[in-house]
Amino acid sequence: MSEKDKTGLIITGAAGRMGRRIIALAVEDGRFDILGAVEKHAHSDLGKDAGVIAGVQPLNIKITDAFTGRADVVIDFSLPEAADGTIDYCIPGNVALVLGTTGLTDKQHEKIKSASSKIPLVCATNMSVGMNAMFALAGKVASMLGDDYDIEIVEQHHRFKKDAPSGSALTLAENICKATGKKFPDCLTHGRAGKDAQRNKGTIGIHAVRAGDIVGIHSVILSTLGETVTLNHTAHSRDTFARGALRAAGWLVGKKPGLYSMADVLGLK
Repeated sequence: MSEKDKTGLIITGAAGRMGRRIIALAVEDGRFDILGAVEKHAHSDLGKDAGVIAGVQPLNIKITDAFTGRADVVIDFSLPEAADGTIDYCIPGNVALVLGTTGLTDKQHEKIKSASSKIPLVCATNMSVGMNAMFALAGKVASMLGDDYDIEIVEQHHRFKKDAPSGSALTLAENICKATGKKFPDCLTHGRAGKDAQRNKGTIGIHAVRAGDIVGIHSVILSTLGETVTLNHTAHSRDTFARGALRAAGWLVGKKPGLYSMADVLGLK
């Protein structure tokens, strides 16, 4: 593929765990021309070559704390406080946006919804193909099993993850609520403690584990007297999320303005 036919890409959160893998896999993919790598102000890797930081060949693209030039698409796996700046960059130039940052505020979700009337935008709590299949399945299974089955969601991540519960755990809970008529997020019970912590009927328990370098494990437990059904997804490496983000970026370019999901990207709807 010639350089002029490649999709121009900027990565936000470029020096983070996800950003580095997106850069490396974008180089391997061959469809993308990396035009920028953005990090937060005063980051220790500012000024370094994005390719070197990602463990691939030098790309002659320095990590900066500001957007420069124009790309076809931005992939943002940074922090919630950076999301507004990314959206503000994308709108004037009609740049497509793949947003994988979790822990966003209600106000930011409103801004994303507003932005989607102007640019094509994928906003997803998890970019993995398998996890999105689990998103689609969880509500269907809960609906099939019925109200006699208690539902608990357990998510496990590395010790450095800041938000809890994970965005993916909340998406699982929300999809189950939609399918079963429960009120989200009012029906959620976040952990249990004390001498009177008996489960309340109709609630969904949700629990966060933070330990070591766990990439991501999500389990939905549906249990009644006599049997238990468990849905489980384990991410072996961050590459599964990075490949999903690149798949979304390639799919999104050229689409009409709108708020799309990974289910749209993967044809699961």
